[in-house]
Amino acid sequence: MRRGLYALTLVASLASVSGCSTVAYYAQAVNGQYRLVKTERPISAILKERATPAPLRTKLQEVARIRRFAVNRLDLPDNGSYRNYVALKERYVAWNVYASPRLSLRPRTWCFPIAGCVAYRGYFSRAAAERYARHLHDRGYDVYVAGVIAYSTLGWFRDPILSSMLRGTDTDIAALIFHELAHQKLYIRNDTTFDESFAVTVSRTGVRRWLKSAGDRWQLHRYLEQRHRDAQVMALLLRYRSRLEALYASTLSAACKLRDKQRLFAALRAAYVRLEKSWGEKNPHAGHYFRHLNNAYFVPIGAYNCDVSAFKSLLASVGGKLPAFYARAKQIGGFPAAQRHRVLATLRPPGSSGCRGNGQTRPRHPVSGAEAISSVKLPLP
Repeated sequence: MRRGLYALTLVASLASVSGCSTVAYYAQAVNGQYRLVKTERPISAILKERATPAPLRTKLQEVARIRRFAVNRLDLPDNGSYRNYVALKERYVAWNVYASPRLSLRPRTWCFPIAGCVAYRGYFSRAAAERYARHLHDRGYDVYVAGVIAYSTLGWFRDPILSSMLRGTDTDIAALIFHELAHQKLYIRNDTTFDESFAVTVSRTGVRRWLKSAGDRWQLHRYLEQRHRDAQVMALLLRYRSRLEALYASTLSAACKLRDKQRLFAALRAAYVRLEKSWGEKNPHAGHYFRHLNNAYFVPIGAYNCDVSAFKSLLASVGGKLPAFYARAKQIGGFPAAQRHRVLATLRPPGSSGCRGNGQTRPRHPVSGAEAISSVKLPLP
């Protein structure tokens, strides 16, 4: 029992993927994780019950098929994760707080004894997350609070399927499960960008193979079409991210930088409107993309995208064989940070841009808000 409580304390910190040594923070993390453990139920039992609503039954049956595919075809962990279900009372399971100085894209980090240093701090209470965000804002940071629909405890617990994960399409659900299981397959301390870009690569590869195996050409076409549009949006965001980095590195005064920062955000919004017009239809997520434009908004954008092209090239170099890909990624992850980043840089295709440098997560000691301080993943809106 004592061992279980000890593990719960440690894993709760991993669950929110953030870090803090205060008793109050750990208490909310432990309590939030405990509520999930206490209310989860086996999916197999729910499917046997006549009272189970038909829509939920259909979703959970698909979850079971996706879970088998993850093990049999993607070589992802065969454990107790995503075999139980939790019905949440709220839309999100947790809320992440991201922060960056107002004239830097280097994210604020928080450190854990086990998870290492990561670029966001999670809460199981939205009110608590927003209170902490206001605290950071008052200290001079740009802040961004994002709802989280799923997270990984990195194998410490049997991560359940959450009701928040079932709001999307079956393709969305598959992408989430593959992504979170990828974190259980490989996790490198102190490198959020490596971890999230690796998981994104596994998730996208898994979804394409899952749809092909099902022979669902229409869904595959829809997925690839959406991926193409998402790639256009991310390319736009990363392009303006680079322009912001150049602005902050310039010799302009702070006042001029703040002025030009807002001009760049206005130009980004206008560029997106033009991109959307080229599609001939409105993107339902557009408001979500641009509702909170500030430096902190670019933290998860960078973490979830900057090394994807490198991992994609790595997968191609081993003939698309996932076991070999995992082994090679693990080997690279074991390199010292500087060497790891150099290797990933050599893997990027010519012309592609990485986001290392100001946007890279590095372990740092706590510093003042005036200093430049070093990604659920962007949640569904």
